[in-house]
Amino acid sequence: MTRTLFILNEAPYGSERAYNALRLAGAVAGRDGQQVRVFLLADAVGCARAGQKLPEGYYNIELMLGKVARNGEVALCGTCMDARSVKDEELIAGARRSTLKELADWTVDADKVLVF
Repeated sequence: MTRTLFILNEAPYGSERAYNALRLAGAVAGRDGQQVRVFLLADAVGCARAGQKLPEGYYNIELMLGKVARNGEVALCGTCMDARSVKDEELIAGARRSTLKELADWTVDADKVLVF
């Protein structure tokens, strides 16, 4: 099994980094023999907020991240959540509060680490 870690730092909207990272993570997670983990840092913790309301026809980061969460793991930096007043109960299903220690563990365990 190949383990790929995606680390996202950017806000869900405003640039397309989170969008492109989650497009790739979703494509990798859908393949046999692949384990995908996504860790959200800094403004990227906003990607995991449930109930995102967007203009019709606009991509939805919440839905994209949900797909990855169903096929892999999604964790958020707890310190970054606190700094942005993101509460545990606001997160999408499958996403959870985590720590830098777990990110370090995931990094050491990963075969590939991609940072967006």
